[in-house]
Amino acid sequence: MSTQSTLQTVPALGTHPVAGSHPSRAETREQLSKATYDLLVIGGGILGISTAWHAAQSGLRVALVDAGDFAGATSSASSKLLHGGLRYLQTGAVKLVAENHFERRAVSRNVAPHLANPLTFYLPVYKGGPHGAAKLGAGVFAYSALSAFGDGVGHLLSPAKAQQDVPELRTENLKAVAVYGDDQMNDARMALMTVRAAVDAGAVVLNHAEVTGLRFTRGRVTGAELRDRLDGEEFGVGARLVLNATGPWVDHLRKMEDPNAAPSIRLSKGAHLVMKRTSPWKAALATPIDKYRITFALPWEDMLLLGTTDEEYEGDPADVSVTEKDIDQILDEAAFSVRDQQLKRELMTYSFAGLRVLPGGPGDTSKAKRETVVTEGRGGMLSVAGGKWTTFRHIGRTVMQKLESLPGHPLGEDFEPIKELPKRLPLPGVANPRAVAHRLLVDNPAPGPRMGADTAKHLATHYGSLAFDIARLANEDAALAERVHPDAPEIMAQVVYARDHEWAETADDVLRRRTTLTIRGLDSDEVRGKVQKVLDDK
Repeated sequence: MSTQSTLQTVPALGTHPVAGSHPSRAETREQLSKATYDLLVIGGGILGISTAWHAAQSGLRVALVDAGDFAGATSSASSKLLHGGLRYLQTGAVKLVAENHFERRAVSRNVAPHLANPLTFYLPVYKGGPHGAAKLGAGVFAYSALSAFGDGVGHLLSPAKAQQDVPELRTENLKAVAVYGDDQMNDARMALMTVRAAVDAGAVVLNHAEVTGLRFTRGRVTGAELRDRLDGEEFGVGARLVLNATGPWVDHLRKMEDPNAAPSIRLSKGAHLVMKRTSPWKAALATPIDKYRITFALPWEDMLLLGTTDEEYEGDPADVSVTEKDIDQILDEAAFSVRDQQLKRELMTYSFAGLRVLPGGPGDTSKAKRETVVTEGRGGMLSVAGGKWTTFRHIGRTVMQKLESLPGHPLGEDFEPIKELPKRLPLPGVANPRAVAHRLLVDNPAPGPRMGADTAKHLATHYGSLAFDIARLANEDAALAERVHPDAPEIMAQVVYARDHEWAETADDVLRRRTTLTIRGLDSDEVRGKVQKVLDDK
């Protein structure tokens, strides 16, 4: 089908919302305005989302709002890893690594096996490098022991064997390779599925809704005034307790509560590059740069992810971006272990930067602990900041415990959270992705268009069993089985699904966070126009 004829069919795509679509923005605003919530979570990054999920599961009436999109900032700008934190062993944080491993394995094995996958890591030991082979060999053995050897036994490997799995590995002066296991994910998809879980548990959510002020009753924060960024409509939400989970903006909201609030955090910028791969990689590289820092080269979404940087950031969080200096640094550091032909600038499809939220204080950001800090302000608003992706469920539970222990019970003396929640409650769509991909390929009705194997795998690993809903849309309307771009696995049915079931409002919401088109460098004006037309056809 020609591009022209594809574009002509688009206005009619998916104009009939799928059964079970979420309410319209106007309906959601009305719902938020009319009720009084037990908990209003401001901030739709993974910290806020996880807390909303756990709070709704505990029986609370929960609202969640974000000025941008869900996972629109730091939470979709991570290194895409669920990991124990090998570098923490260096500082003797053995208990922390064991806890991280427990959470990592719970998420990847029980909570979201459809969204996480195991990844083998090679840690190259070069002559004159910051660590010796014996030390790293002992380190990866201890690391795997703290995970109860659930990912195999950390060990040393010969350079020749490692190069078979990573053809672009630089072997000059390579003495040995240490091997260990962790997990990988698509962070934006993991966050969206957690939003789905929160909504399934009863939470009411709205993205692109900016807080313009806080509500106070007798000096206590009891809600927020908001403005819908898409149509300018203003509305308010009343709540018995407000949680500030705005990440890099946490102090901005704290100053709304108390203009004299002292800064509580500092920010560290981490940049990443996405490259086309010149050959298949069966493992990731984690290369020590100095005593504390590691640079990653990760096979991810059929691409290669390089990074990250770690430097103090003091500007407006909204302005964070990747600079030429960042690109040079990432490519230079990758060149320690990756051959030059994989690091050519023309292979770069995308770059992104995010801000780590660290506790306030002096010292080098690369040595700062990634701990979660919960504080209570003068008006009783709780602020939560910091933490890391791997422990997102743990953070949600920790915040819930903090709510329960607050003096004066802002949630009411009668609040008794459901204590016996399943420890490993799965996210929506939980399934074996290989089985889902197989079913998608064999179940396609004969008259319908054949689904490509890459599309089946992509749907299975980004939606789990919910992929069958997308396949149904494509089977009912052949135009929705068309690829959004010929060089990517995504199909038009995903755009309709993102609009009706995943709160996608803008082309960026779809292309950057609901699909992989932006990171592949495939979000051309034509593709954006195509997607926007579907979004406008509500």
